[in-house]
Amino acid sequence: MALIKTLRWILSRNAGRIGWNLFLAFIPLGLSFWLFRRGRSRSFTWWLVFVVFLAFLPNAPYILTDIIHLIYDVRDVNSVWTVTLVVFPLHIIFILSGFQAYVLSLINLGYYLQRIGRSKSIVAAELFIHALCAVGIYLGRFPRYNSWDLLAKPDDLVSTVVEDLIGKIPLAIIFITFVIITILYWLFKQITIAVLWQRGAIAFYQPDNTSITPQQ
Repeated sequence: MALIKTLRWILSRNAGRIGWNLFLAFIPLGLSFWLFRRGRSRSFTWWLVFVVFLAFLPNAPYILTDIIHLIYDVRDVNSVWTVTLVVFPLHIIFILSGFQAYVLSLINLGYYLQRIGRSKSIVAAELFIHALCAVGIYLGRFPRYNSWDLLAKPDDLVSTVVEDLIGKIPLAIIFITFVIITILYWLFKQITIAVLWQRGAIAFYQPDNTSITPQQ
């Protein structure tokens, strides 16, 4: 009975946060398929959706910072078995799922850049987005802004960014976050592409814009 009560407590404590954060993380992933995999022209609607994609994208790597909730649960749960069999798997699957959504979103972007003959811009685009997400993660974790604050509180958001970018501690946090995202993204990208490539689930474009798959 004590174990069941502990399990219910863990789920009630984390279910809402995990569900909401995963929902936010998968929004840009869904948009990335619409933007980058459907061959749509860059119309006004396309650019509007692209802006929404960028606004919500930091929510995916932001989940990495939720490791603090894993630490809280480990501290509050006395059972080693509950920590091993429930707390760790729950949080690790949650964190990996959110970050994987980020990786797949950028892989789709890279596919699009290859398709339009901009393959040399992929690394620069990825690093630029990592930097934007590092700033977004800082704004979400510390001043506690959300993606929709771009519309609801644009003045406050801009002033906070300007003020924080001249502070040593915020800049250090943003830089460390950028490094962590960059390293993890590279590792996850290699694994993801290898798996998808072997399964024939994705195609890549050569410089002449002809697609190539594992079967070729």
